[in-house]
Amino acid sequence: MTTQPGSPPVDSVRAEGPPDGATAALVLADGTVFWGHGIGAPGRAVGEVCFNTSMTGYQEILTDPSYAGQIITFTFPHIGNVGANPEDIETITPAARGLVLRADITQPSNWRATRHFDDWLKAYDLVGLSGIDTRRLTRRIRDGGAPNGVIVHAPDGKFDVPALVAEAAAWPGLEGMDLAIEVSTRQTYGWDETLWQIGEGYGTQATPSWHVVAVDFGAKRNILRNLASAGCRVTVVPGTATAEEILRHRPDGVFLSNGPGDPAATGTYAVPAIKAVLEAGVPTFGICLGHQMLALALGARTEKMQRGHRGANHPVKDLTTGKVEITSQNHGFVVVPDSLPASAQVTHVSLFDGTNEGLALADAPVFSVQYHPEASPGPSDSHYLFKRFIDLIAATHAKAAAS
Repeated sequence: MTTQPGSPPVDSVRAEGPPDGATAALVLADGTVFWGHGIGAPGRAVGEVCFNTSMTGYQEILTDPSYAGQIITFTFPHIGNVGANPEDIETITPAARGLVLRADITQPSNWRATRHFDDWLKAYDLVGLSGIDTRRLTRRIRDGGAPNGVIVHAPDGKFDVPALVAEAAAWPGLEGMDLAIEVSTRQTYGWDETLWQIGEGYGTQATPSWHVVAVDFGAKRNILRNLASAGCRVTVVPGTATAEEILRHRPDGVFLSNGPGDPAATGTYAVPAIKAVLEAGVPTFGICLGHQMLALALGARTEKMQRGHRGANHPVKDLTTGKVEITSQNHGFVVVPDSLPASAQVTHVSLFDGTNEGLALADAPVFSVQYHPEASPGPSDSHYLFKRFIDLIAATHAKAAAS
């Protein structure tokens, strides 16, 4: 193991050199350095430093493709204490650049654990550090915005701080960056795996009622499982798929997935396809990046947020029902509601900052939300959205049959 339980903290914010015992560092573009203990794989990675407030689900978070280009600071201090297992992953190859923890990883204590979390990090070549004051770093991000940084794990304790500061400062940042192209599938495939159940694991959808084409901008597996569990045969296509490539599958519905990066950059190739799907009248449901892409296709704008929304405890109000749901979120860009056309109704808003969290078209079977309703890593308040999608598909078919 790289670190031992109870390792004394070495956290110090200074640039002149590492304190005794430091084997890792987080170096920010402004020259700030957080020293700590190395965890995971030795090496270094550059990216945008963000924070996530979730108390559970660290495997799902680290394997969420939406975290491409980002170094994740966990505000909850005990990360890794339930170990790791091969089921709680959202993609085979994690896209996150690294992770920052307060406490050292302890021995696993969970009946589902099959390996130590540090071993899991090494297997996926993820670089991390522990032992820093994550509250200080979180306040830095909250007040000043998400900075660029380099995370370094050097077991020999040797660091070239000026070079690392320069590397962080030279990184261009997420604005204007198309990262969906890096995490999207390269080929079309079918999906029939359903949601996990205790004692049974994942199931199989053998009798689907509908066919949904999921456009993969960085789709999480549990989203696809929710669609399958809702009665869908799912065909997954690349984020670069054209409208012709999507519609030739003759879908009953189209799903626009989550994903990373700047929606305006991804929109250069995705927006034309989405516009054509909408013109074809196919029921459409988007989440996260898919929500933003849908808004762009409607003529709206998106903008970069100062700190973003990342965690599993974000309250969102559904304006169509008046209910408040606790949601799982991971996004650094947001739809500008004033830029939406008159045909688009704002359906959900964040109760943290009032930002847009959902929209629906008044004259078409189309809606989207900014957050992740698939409950991985929870909560499950928003599962109703998959039923809402299925109800739209059924209603559209019934209307077509009656005409």
